[in-house]
Amino acid sequence: MATAPPAPIPTLSPADLAAHAAASFVRRRILHRTPAGNPRGSRPAEVFAAARRAEGVPAETVYDYPSDDFLVVVRSAA
Repeated sequence: MATAPPAPIPTLSPADLAAHAAASFVRRRILHRTPAGNPRGSRPAEVFAAARRAEGVPAETVYDYPSDDFLVVVRSAA
């Protein structure tokens, strides 16, 4: 029994490659770090992020597992 030839591998256009590269790499700039063991939890980081947002900076609070810290970050595409 004959098998069908493999389907050709699709190639991406230069525009698709550029869009993929732009969406694939997100960097973050850390503005503030609060230990997760802080008695107030993430509240100090949340307050700091809210103050930056009031200044027009798109800051957000995230939890970083490897460092066990709450981080206030600004995300930017690389």
